[in-house]
Amino acid sequence: MKSKLSKYLGLTVAALMVLPLTPAPPPCSGAEPPPPKLILQITVDGLRGDMPGRYLDRLGRGGFRRLTENGTVYGNAHYRHSNTETIVGHTILATGDKPAASGMVANVWFDRETGALTYNIEDGSCELLTAGAGVNRETEIDPTQKVAKVTGRSAANILTTTFGDELAVHTAGRAKVFGVSVKDRGAVSMAGHAGKAFWFSKKTGDFITTTCYYDEYPPWVAEWNNLHPADRYQGMFWELMREQSTYLHGDGDDRSYETDFPGFGRVFPHPYSESGEKYYYTLLTLSPAGDELTLDFAKKLIEKEQIGQDEVTDYLSISFSSTDYVGHLFGPSSLESEDNILRLDRTLADLLRFVDEKVGLDRTLIVLSADHGAPEAPEYMASLGFGAKRLNPKEMDTAPAIEALKKRFGVAGELVETYYHPYLYLNREVIAEKGLDRREVEEAVAAELMKFDGVALALSSTALREGGVPNAPLVEQVRRNFHPKRSGDVYVVQEPYWFLYEAETIPLCAMHGSPWRYDTFVPVIFAGAGVRAQKVARPVQPADIAPTLSAVLGVKPPSGAVG
Repeated sequence: MKSKLSKYLGLTVAALMVLPLTPAPPPCSGAEPPPPKLILQITVDGLRGDMPGRYLDRLGRGGFRRLTENGTVYGNAHYRHSNTETIVGHTILATGDKPAASGMVANVWFDRETGALTYNIEDGSCELLTAGAGVNRETEIDPTQKVAKVTGRSAANILTTTFGDELAVHTAGRAKVFGVSVKDRGAVSMAGHAGKAFWFSKKTGDFITTTCYYDEYPPWVAEWNNLHPADRYQGMFWELMREQSTYLHGDGDDRSYETDFPGFGRVFPHPYSESGEKYYYTLLTLSPAGDELTLDFAKKLIEKEQIGQDEVTDYLSISFSSTDYVGHLFGPSSLESEDNILRLDRTLADLLRFVDEKVGLDRTLIVLSADHGAPEAPEYMASLGFGAKRLNPKEMDTAPAIEALKKRFGVAGELVETYYHPYLYLNREVIAEKGLDRREVEEAVAAELMKFDGVALALSSTALREGGVPNAPLVEQVRRNFHPKRSGDVYVVQEPYWFLYEAETIPLCAMHGSPWRYDTFVPVIFAGAGVRAQKVARPVQPADIAPTLSAVLGVKPPSGAVG
């Protein structure tokens, strides 16, 4: 008798065609095709949907072109939530869910019960297998990483299951499920609760994990780390692949608003310094070298863990982070970003060649997408005539309008306790002491914030929970991002292309995290394993990916999936 799994395997193409809600074509006659040996989910952190096509004339044949010319390309894919940050998008890709259910509303949130800031995947029940390999706060450009006090990492804070979890359940744990990334949250979220995750340490140059996944490193991981592949870049430079005059942004290599990261600079070539120096491993992640190291480790994982080598479908997520880091430092419309895309294309080609040799692309179902898009730097937009500027949320509590509210409510100290994107947190102790109505205070603060230059929308969380907010598309995006235990008190949305983030010691050039289309727009491409070559223009959402993969394999969708 044919298994339930094989019954659904003939629907590979049909399942992709229902992304979303398109009737499936009739099943093909003849023998059912075998299941894919591998689901390969590639996530390019910060890859806005237009970015690969922007430089298509200079891309090779084996990377983006191989996928787009031989796969199903959804050219109108947008996220439908508001806070387009890394953990939020990765979790949607893994779960098919919205942040309101998965609980992944932001990279960090303030836990009212503990009175502490919570990093999205922190887990105090486990610890790093490599002592001292945690976040290097002195060199970390990601402000959300700096606040993480707990070094343990796992998917415990994700409140719903992932596709990888459901695949493990369906196969009684026989499917191998892995997540790999430079970023811990890029690996952990995709590996889910049942898989295993590895990420890059900017302190040691190793790929690391925690005791939530292993009691000790597998021998091949220890061997890879002992060889110190990251040290091969010492004394080298990130140089342009091509002659500078051939680049679209070839005449813009030194813009004053780009981040002048210590020792890295704003112009090519960018030096990597020497192993052992303060910023060495961080600098690797701020360039295409981070993706190259991720690929190197992933190839070793495929080989040593025998991924795709039996009849049980395995799952491997590889999240490439360099595009996001480069965008933060230099902006998407920069010479650095352009060269990074050309080098990413070469990295993808190398990955696809390797998978073809080890597994076979005809037996591998590939899906490529991104966790969020990317904004242009406000100064770049201003140079083109837009009125975009920078808004520091830390200054909100001392603004005259908020000072007036303090007098109105009789508050002498801080009314705004803190801001962690995208939420403003009010001083609830003061509100309670004064006997004030929290909703009234939230709505009053939101009304005043709406008068600020650069603020497009401010919404009370109590109003979102209890009702009474207008029914509008932007509000619906915020509502999908709302979780009653993890969301702050007032959600703030900046005007398009405005920079809304705290000015850091190392200020960033561009920052995503808005509900605007440049931040929600991402590629969605399926390829391999019987997928037809076609371009689809109808709207889809990345939340459709996990349920589609489930449909392909006859696996039940993740527990909170809405795609």
